Amino acid sequence: MHVGIRGRATYRFFRTYPVIPIVILVAVVVSAIFAPLIAPHSPTLAVLRDSNRPPFWFEGGSMRYILGADHQGRDVLSRVIYGARISMTIAAVAVTAGMLVGTSLGLLAGYFGGVLDDLVMRLVDVSLAIPFILLALTFVVVFGQSFTLLLGLLALVSWSGYARQIRAEVLQLREMDYVALAKVAGAPRVQILYRHIFPGVVNTIIVLGTLQVGHLILVEAILSFLGAGISPPTPAWGSMIAEGRIYLASAWWIAVFPGIGIFFTVLAINFFGDWLRDRLDPRLRQL
Repeated sequence: MHVGIRGRATYRFFRTYPVIPIVILVAVVVSAIFAPLIAPHSPTLAVLRDSNRPPFWFEGGSMRYILGADHQGRDVLSRVIYGARISMTIAAVAVTAGMLVGTSLGLLAGYFGGVLDDLVMRLVDVSLAIPFILLALTFVVVFGQSFTLLLGLLALVSWSGYARQIRAEVLQLREMDYVALAKVAGAPRVQILYRHIFPGVVNTIIVLGTLQVGHLILVEAILSFLGAGISPPTPAWGSMIAEGRIYLASAWWIAVFPGIGIFFTVLAINFFGDWLRDRLDPRLRQL
């Protein structure tokens, strides 16, 4: 009986809280922060005699390379760990920049309306209409590959979602009674905007931010795969997949393990974002 009660309590706990996604995200973040301490080898150290060495559980494998070695004899596990650092850093910076720009423009457009609203919304339409991959490839050809350019491109693709969603919510919030009372009391517009309206969209910003991280990790991986992202030999999950795609028949582990890292990281972030949305949005909160 006690076992049954304990089992139901455990099931309820795992159903209520995203335990597994949080564990995955914590592991990825810890790996990104402490990569020099966790990685068994340097991600750029090439030992040609160990090129394409399989993972340790295959014949010819070695515990020196737990997940195998790539075509240049570099440790795949170390490169996956350092790739997590690159992906999480890029996603965090780009999400923060897009969040600040998009939220500010959405607040101003929704509250003031008029010409400013039209201008911001047309910018959003233009941003969404531009073929991003083609734009990124063009910029890389003109300016060359760089970390700063990649951050700018990802911030460019992330701000429009915030602006559109926040603007839609501000249009509703500005008609609420407490906002009208603040206007009657003579509160300045800036104070009304950031003290009375902004708190009403914070939950939406948090949820959009968590979901945007997974999207930007995928975009960064796609750009790196196409050669428009992080330049070799810096390890990035997308570039590792690009380097390993021609060895899929003979050394599949070069491309598969970074692909698994992308898959589980993005999946965990999306699950966590969905849970956060249900918890923060009263309309979706499960009783």
